[in-house]
Order: sequence, then C-alpha cells, then structure tokens
Amino acid sequence: MTQTQVASSEIAIHATGLKKTFKDPERGAIEAVKSIDMDCRRGEIFGLLGPNGAGKTTTLRMLSTILAPTAGTARIDGVDVTEDPLEVRRRIGFLSGSTGLYPRLTGRETLRYFGELHGLEGALLEAAIDKTIADFDLSDFVDGHCGSLSTGQKQRVSIARAVVHDPPVLILDEPTTGLDIMASSDMIEFIESRRAAGRCVLFSTHILSEAERLCDRIGVVYSGRMLASGSLDELRAMTDAEWLEDVFRALVRRADADRDRAGASA
Repeated sequence: MTQTQVASSEIAIHATGLKKTFKDPERGAIEAVKSIDMDCRRGEIFGLLGPNGAGKTTTLRMLSTILAPTAGTARIDGVDVTEDPLEVRRRIGFLSGSTGLYPRLTGRETLRYFGELHGLEGALLEAAIDKTIADFDLSDFVDGHCGSLSTGQKQRVSIARAVVHDPPVLILDEPTTGLDIMASSDMIEFIESRRAAGRCVLFSTHILSEAERLCDRIGVVYSGRMLASGSLDELRAMTDAEWLEDVFRALVRRADADRDRAGASA
C-alpha cells in the first residue's frame, strides 16, 4: 500500500508543514524545525533518525503538546494538537530523556498518580498498575522511593508511567537511554508488542541497530527538515546504499549539496 493509498482511519499521527521557531535575544530567530511532513500508522513503528540538533526532539515535543508549533498542523489519533492538547495527552504516552520522576513517590505511587491523571480508577486502575509492574519487571524496586533508584530503574519506571493507561500512540525520545542490556532488550520487546497490539509507536534513536530491527518505516531529519521517509528497502533504493548508516550519510550529503547549490545560485 502506498502512502496515498493509506486510509485516513489508519493514520495515528499526521503532521503537515510543522515548524518551530525560537527567539534568542542574541541570535534572533532560530528555526529549530523548518518543515516536517509525516504520517505514522496504527500498528506501525516509525523511527526518527538524525544528528543532535536536527530537530527530532523539538518535533516530538510539538506532537506531544509540550511545545506549540509556530506553523503547520498536527493531529494525534484524529485530535489537533493545538485545538485540544488535553485530549491529545490522554491519547499518548510520552517519554523523553529529560522526563523526571517525583523523588518522594515510590514507583507504585507514581504509576497510580499517572493512571489517575489519565482517568483510570478503582479495580481498572489497580489492574493496570499490576500489569505494568509485571510487563516491566518492576516488582523488586517498585515500592522504593524514586529518588533512591538507580538510573536504569528510574528509566524503567519512567517508561512504565508513560504507558500505564495503554494509550493508542506512544512517542518515545531515545527510550533505551540509561538501560542495561537486559532492560534494553525488554524495552525493545515491549515496543514490538505495541505494534502487534495495533498501537502506533513513534520514537527517535541514535542506535541504528534498534532502528533496523524495530522500524517499519524510518524518517531522516536534518537541519529541521524531513529529508526522506520510507521502509529501509525504500530508503536503500533512494540512495543506492545497503547499510542504514550509509543510507543516512548519503541523504545528508545530498541535502548539503542541494543547499550549497542553492546558495551559489542566490
């Protein structure tokens, strides 16, 4: 099925012309995201790749309503991120490297707090907490205060609190950061299980092996723009490169060459 043939009901994340400009008192306007168009489907894992400063995290924060877009539109599970951000938050699980935990709460209290924020209560809430503890193997430390947990344990609790309400869309910014080998493997298996359950997963990563293993489609972001998106085979065909690292380099070099030509002709 081509991009134009995908039914609108299958699209969980839809962004058109998404832009974000920050104002700096010394440097003036800074275009962190210049133009992002993307669709992410239900039952799909979509990976965002790009160097530091490319605009990946800013894009994810706009989609999760943490930042308001300067221009463009985005809809999550059919809801506009600007018109109804509260409803968008009910439909997503969001995790970033800077996601914090309340140090005085235990892991279980954290799950209960965020479950209640998402409207869970009573037996349904307790069942969701128990399932999440089992899914992420938190039982050995879930009743300890978050401030006393190791970095990996904190990351696992952070991931768990982002998905305790079983949202239809997951937005994950480098979700395996800080995890050891076993915890990373568990996280990868969990992401794969969300695809099998028909959920949409959008995540960024610097680990190319994760993208190769997990992603149905990949978007390459560079200098605030989406250079290309598609399956790994489609990206290979665009670049005549075999390995994902070489695909990425080829797309970036092409973008730099196009920019240089445009500057020369200006």
